[in-house]
Amino acid sequence: MDQYPAAMLSPVLFIPHGAGPLPLLGDANHQDMVSFLENLAPTLGKPSAIIVISAHWEETVVTITSGKTPALLYDYRGFPAAAYQIQYPAPGDPILAEKMHHWLQQGGIAAKLDNHRGFDHGLYVPLKIMFPDATIPCVQLSLLSNLSAEAHIAIGKALTELRQENVLIIGSGFSFHNLRAFFSPTANAPDPKNEAFEHWLIDTCTNPELSVQERETRLIHWDQAPFARYCHPREEHLLPLHVCFGLSQANAGLAFEGKVTGKKASAFLWRI
Repeated sequence: MDQYPAAMLSPVLFIPHGAGPLPLLGDANHQDMVSFLENLAPTLGKPSAIIVISAHWEETVVTITSGKTPALLYDYRGFPAAAYQIQYPAPGDPILAEKMHHWLQQGGIAAKLDNHRGFDHGLYVPLKIMFPDATIPCVQLSLLSNLSAEAHIAIGKALTELRQENVLIIGSGFSFHNLRAFFSPTANAPDPKNEAFEHWLIDTCTNPELSVQERETRLIHWDQAPFARYCHPREEHLLPLHVCFGLSQANAGLAFEGKVTGKKASAFLWRI
């Protein structure tokens, strides 16, 4: 389909974006994730814009990129030279950014526009896989540096009008993000702690028997889930999911369940 029918809400997607630029460098430990993103993109229609909530941008006030031609931020270190030559010349969308700013303020959330900041790898790594021609305008939305789960759900709730637009909304993070575990000698071994948290997260996001309030309460108190702080010593890679939930407040579909850099990870898609 060329665009989303008027009666259809725009899709909301939470994905793992992998380790730095490795998904774009042919890394074997990312192949399942890369295949998932490649195969998913054609099922999402053709949005007029893409909004990405990236785990790699935190501000004291919710901030929105509003430049016309954002540069790329190579916000990683220690990778081969090719990692710093990646190009993704997608335009920005200042008009959409202004709408987002308005809706956040209407929802009682302080927000600001930033017409200088570029796109970080939480945006251009997955989008280069999904939409490689880089012709769809993009806007990036920051996290809050307070890392409050409740506040990030509220951000999503304030932006629900976005789902009436012909846009694709992506929370770009990781359902598991323990760097020591990723790079330990036993990274590819079975990991019951990782699996227990993933089981809880999948049930929390997809179980149709949960009420909206039950689902929200679980996500607010995510750190009480099994082995939560082992899987997320710091929660910035999980919080894009909270924004996604706030945008929909419904149960998601499980879009991906597989291994990324040796650890189980999941992706969720909201179409309702």
